[in-house]
Amino acid sequence: MKPNILLITVDQMRGDCLGVAGHPDVKTPYLDYLALNGAYFENAYSACPSCIAARCGLMTGLLPEHHGRVGYQDGVPWRYEHTMAGELAKLGYHTENIGKLHVYPLRNSIGFHHSELHDGYLHYLRRPQTPCYEYQPLADDYLHFMKDKLGANVDITDTGIDCNSWIARPWPFEERYHPTNWVAERCIDFMRRRDHDQPFFLHAGFVRPHPPFDAPQCYFDLYRHKQLRQPVIGDWADSETYKTSGMLYNSADGIANPDNQNEALIGYYACITHVDHQIGRILSKMNMHSTDEDLIVIFTSDHGELLGDHHTFRKIRAQEGSVHIPFIIWSNNRKYIPKPGQRLTDVVELCDIMPTLLEAAGIAPQDMPPLDGVSLLPAMQGDHQPVREFLHGEHSGGSIGNQYIVTEHDKYIWYTQSGKEEYFNLDADPTELHNAIHDLECQERIDYLRSLLIKELAGREEGYSDGEKLIPGQQEHAILHSVLG
Repeated sequence: MKPNILLITVDQMRGDCLGVAGHPDVKTPYLDYLALNGAYFENAYSACPSCIAARCGLMTGLLPEHHGRVGYQDGVPWRYEHTMAGELAKLGYHTENIGKLHVYPLRNSIGFHHSELHDGYLHYLRRPQTPCYEYQPLADDYLHFMKDKLGANVDITDTGIDCNSWIARPWPFEERYHPTNWVAERCIDFMRRRDHDQPFFLHAGFVRPHPPFDAPQCYFDLYRHKQLRQPVIGDWADSETYKTSGMLYNSADGIANPDNQNEALIGYYACITHVDHQIGRILSKMNMHSTDEDLIVIFTSDHGELLGDHHTFRKIRAQEGSVHIPFIIWSNNRKYIPKPGQRLTDVVELCDIMPTLLEAAGIAPQDMPPLDGVSLLPAMQGDHQPVREFLHGEHSGGSIGNQYIVTEHDKYIWYTQSGKEEYFNLDADPTELHNAIHDLECQERIDYLRSLLIKELAGREEGYSDGEKLIPGQQEHAILHSVLG
């Protein structure tokens, strides 16, 4: 019998913002339950840490060099022969998406039988020249619901907060109208109306804790009077630029005012706990509806949030706050996870989810379509072979455009335009306080990691590598034309 599958994704959640990860402030009781009764992957990363590229890797099982998205660019059609939902549909699954997909065109199904969309605030699909069937205020299902309940002129910007801002304030309407609650409510309703003669694959895509930081008031109150852990600042960080640019509400260079910084922490953590509680609602209803059926639950995020670390904010950069993500697999069938409460140190990526689910659904690895991801079932079942030695990640972005190599133990970062390098021993320095790129005792290891990146980039269209050395200053691409045309 094929297992039912619930894939829960959130947007912009740091890998350290879980109780089970040891965070001193963030409260995540339901996610901790999944981790403590399932498998928690401590070294999970996003190979291209922004929304579209990361989700493309998740839904295709490919790394950026093969799905072609190596930065953020709107308006590029998704035309992939194999997708997670499409392959599961071929296996007889009833496939349903609720919440964020962030594909293009907006209503592209990418293999789902049915989709109820909410992608947050999409600037690209709010332009006056956008066709009505793509115009987000009309075509987004949550916004349609919101306008029906609260009035034709209501919008998610009514809080006064931008969708990339560190500004935080509580949700001004009833909690049941919040997009986080809407996703949970629609998932619960799917359990009522699903086809019980088919296994289901349900994707629950929450937009939070991506800004705006606008959880209901009660979640702000959880953190309001606590002494919260403040951002970490490395010896390599730019301690000047943020003092000016960090006054901008959507700055990528940190938050200049300490009170605003603390308020951002409160708002961000409030959004995480709000999502956690709504996930609890879904799990409770799912348990009621399918107690006699196998269920696999996977929880992860597309990328992290820098949240003031090293005087930076948002994502794109290769630091841990941006690229390190939460990653939990739970099942009520011990066939998949024989030993509950596992903490696995393998380096894993979003592309590993598709082969994991296909194998759980009965497809042998040799019978799957060509994928970069690796099934994680053997790791959870006691196979001690590492999933991978290293992960190559990247993101275009001008002066912060980067390429990185990360292992279980360390990370090498190369900035594509300046050629600047950073090296962090993550065992000794998990928050990247010291850039050890010039430390003599690290040079042999740095040379090795650099050689891996040289090999990974050799032959790429940007010209970053000639196979022998890295070449900075080449023209950046947000998409690989050799892949996407």
